[in-house]
Amino acid sequence: MDILYLMIICSVSLAVVFLLIFIYNAKRGQFEDDESPAVRMLFDDEIKEETVDETPDSNTQPTDVKSN
Repeated sequence: MDILYLMIICSVSLAVVFLLIFIYNAKRGQFEDDESPAVRMLFDDEIKEETVDETPDSNTQPTDVKSN
């Protein structure tokens, strides 16, 4: 019977710890904006292209390739 009391105390204290962590994160604003990340991925279909300043000539060879 003593183990039952110990398990009840442990489970209630664990629940209190999780409740305190939830309240702490709710006050810090963790759960304020729950819609925009899901909507943002729907509008992120633009392909971002990187522009290259210099294009290599077809006549130049890389320096690490040895020609025979």
